[in-house]
Amino acid sequence: MATDRATGTKVLRPEEFDPWWDTLLRAFGGGSASPEERELDRSLTEFDRSLAVWDGGAIVGTGGAFSFRMTVPGGALVPTAGVTMVSVAATHRRRGVLTSMMRRQLDDVRALGEPLAALTASEPAIYGRFGYGAAAFQLQAEIDTGRVTLALPAGAGEVRLRYADPADVLAECEAVYAELVPRRPGMLARQPGWERAGLLDPESERAGASALQCVVAERDGEVTGYARFRTKLGWGPSGHDGTVTLENLAALDPATEAALWRFLFDIDLMTTLTMRGRPLDDSWQHLVSDIRRCLPRTRDSCHLRLVDVGAALAARTYQTPVDVVLDVEDAFCPWNTGRWRLTGDPKGASCERTSDAADLALSVRELGAAYLGGVSLPALAGAGRVRELRRGALAEAAVAFGSPVAPWLPHGF
Repeated sequence: MATDRATGTKVLRPEEFDPWWDTLLRAFGGGSASPEERELDRSLTEFDRSLAVWDGGAIVGTGGAFSFRMTVPGGALVPTAGVTMVSVAATHRRRGVLTSMMRRQLDDVRALGEPLAALTASEPAIYGRFGYGAAAFQLQAEIDTGRVTLALPAGAGEVRLRYADPADVLAECEAVYAELVPRRPGMLARQPGWERAGLLDPESERAGASALQCVVAERDGEVTGYARFRTKLGWGPSGHDGTVTLENLAALDPATEAALWRFLFDIDLMTTLTMRGRPLDDSWQHLVSDIRRCLPRTRDSCHLRLVDVGAALAARTYQTPVDVVLDVEDAFCPWNTGRWRLTGDPKGASCERTSDAADLALSVRELGAAYLGGVSLPALAGAGRVRELRRGALAEAAVAFGSPVAPWLPHGF
């Protein structure tokens, strides 16, 4: 990947990491980061996929990608570019810096044969013009555990829980996570080194809370789940008023998951459980006695782009048989523009170019939003973003594109 002389965009060299990373930090508010975080990010950075935009001797734009594999409906793991570390210096706004990086990056992703690109957006309004659609959402909550109780399913009382040092049980926890990856669209198979991100725990970033804690759940001597969390003791006029902040929770079966939630609800001196980044269909919502006192709310998480429409649509399966011609518009990656015949069912799919009449018309942004099965095509049609050209085609495609579980991106990058 050679230098783009017109934009000053170059592939990042390892010796340029510190000024590149400092440029990124400045763009995200100028805050500081711990030495542990800097070293972890350096170790995870794929330098041949990282870009720096230079103006003279200064870096004024940053961008990069990680080589992930994402679960899609049907359970296949599809090569996916995890777009990351995108920033433009405030001194160089509205000069085409971001557009030039996105252009270069998507060309490179296509050359690498990755059908998908994904990102989490600090400013969601930015990325639609580059073809990214909000495909997965996350659940946040602040639960009054002093008033909210749980109704537990059968078997929860048989689960054994024990405290463990997070680093000591890392391998067991990663095995649980890996078993869950093919079960839910949007989950990422972690590359070597990414397991360390879940243990990052600099004291400067705890905001007065405890060091990271961990409990593991066991059934029949096997680890079947875990929860990582922090506690912060507080006192009010009526006594203790502590907060539990959940960082990660994963479980292989309903009994294990319920046992972990009960533990988090019952920690001594704690009256609030806060969480973010959970799947929209998280099970605790159906165990609690009073959902209103949990203050659930949602926000976008994974923004997805189909870099190769044919390969991406053929990589997933469909809930019901579907045979539909899609008229796709993609101004930023014109190789996707045109009509595509998608034929699929729960066993597999094919997607090829066609000259047949179109049944549905939409942009690649809407395809990205609907791809993981969490955003319905009729909802997009109601917003005027999908047009039905053959009567009945929208309903047919809507059922086929769905997913039995909510797509979920389990962690940022």
